[in-house]
Amino acid sequence: MSHAGENLRRGLEERHVTLMSLGAAIGVGLFLGSATAIKLAGPSILLSYILCGLAIFVIMRALGEMAVHNPVAGSFSRYAQDYVGPLAGYLTGWTYWFLWIVTCMAEITAVGVYMHVWYPDVPNWIWALLALLTMGGVNFIAVKLYGELEFWFALVKVVAIILMIVFGVGTIVFGFGNAGIATGIHNLWTHGGFTPNGFKGLMLAMPMVAFAYGGIEMLGLTAGEAKNPAKSLSRAVNSVFWRILVFYVGALFVIMSIYPWNEIGTQGSPFVAMFERMGIPGAAGIINFVVLTAALSSCNSGIFSTGRMLFNLAHQGQAYSSFAKTGANGVPRRAILISVVFLFIGVVLNYFAPAEVFNWLSSISAFASIWTWGVILLAHIGFRRSVSRREIQTSAVRMPFFPISSYAAGLFLVVVLVVMAFNPETRVALVVGPVWIGLLVVFYYTRVSRRASSERAAN
Repeated sequence: MSHAGENLRRGLEERHVTLMSLGAAIGVGLFLGSATAIKLAGPSILLSYILCGLAIFVIMRALGEMAVHNPVAGSFSRYAQDYVGPLAGYLTGWTYWFLWIVTCMAEITAVGVYMHVWYPDVPNWIWALLALLTMGGVNFIAVKLYGELEFWFALVKVVAIILMIVFGVGTIVFGFGNAGIATGIHNLWTHGGFTPNGFKGLMLAMPMVAFAYGGIEMLGLTAGEAKNPAKSLSRAVNSVFWRILVFYVGALFVIMSIYPWNEIGTQGSPFVAMFERMGIPGAAGIINFVVLTAALSSCNSGIFSTGRMLFNLAHQGQAYSSFAKTGANGVPRRAILISVVFLFIGVVLNYFAPAEVFNWLSSISAFASIWTWGVILLAHIGFRRSVSRREIQTSAVRMPFFPISSYAAGLFLVVVLVVMAFNPETRVALVVGPVWIGLLVVFYYTRVSRRASSERAAN
């Protein structure tokens, strides 16, 4: 039951939700990190994005069905609680909260690094602090302001990619920026073949590709504050997969068609090289601005996500009840404040903690994405059992080929976890992640579950 001071305000327009869902999964991983994945798989990285995209399509349809039926702020944490069990809701909520805390720590630090390019004499920590204060302030004021800022952040990334794809196609077909000589697409197979590192390279790149899609599930967290959740969420879920697939596959297709895959990344970001070919002055500065907005966008989304997740956990009796309160503007200020405080600590730790410690924290973040997607699939199976066939048939979002599609997507997530064990850089996530879950289980049964039992006995 909701009481006064415990209700979120529906201030997100349809255009906010659509651009937020699109921008959430397009970030630094594409602009700067794509070169690493290309080195592993070569041109066949396109297949990795398509295969992973199909799994994400199923996961988002599962989330969309539940979000349209029950648009609440806690999203998959609440659905896990309702359709799997209280422990699943608790584990998912706190794990996702921690995911965004670690992600925001990294992104705030990245802001300092990007600003250092323009202002080398200003200490990085000042920019990191200013970014945190600004994004935290935006989230305190009103959800509509958060949505507006996120809309423009996402638009910057989208426009940059569209420009690059359009010009790239012109280079491939008409020779734009190449003295009028069309480059064609022969680079996709003339440097060791389409799969130069074989099936092994294709599979080893899969975890990196999966993590590149991370953040797309954040769309569900907007359900409690969307003005018309049935309409805006259904449109976003039905279209965002195709748009992101076009942007990722389209951008990388263009880049690898024009440049040999084994040279990409040797001269910096491939996106910088493309903008330089377009004859645009200050290409490196433009891409630096784009990745800066991507980092600020991630920080902005992270503060939003952590606040809403804590708000939901408090409503479920799995966090302090004070976090379930909202201000006069309908914003869960206390939940946001505690998240910002942790981020302040994170900024300090990020500068003084050994690199290994931060890698461990990042490993939990990587593990949390796979965990969250798996829980969405499990919750959806429980959801389907609890609602009538008529409700599903009349829903604006429906999962195709259920339950086969759910099991196939779940199998894909298991494969990604197995592949992570074969890469030293991702293997640590399979150790640290389960330890984190184990600690949460112990805390749940020693504190949360006992407190709930005591409260029931008292009533």
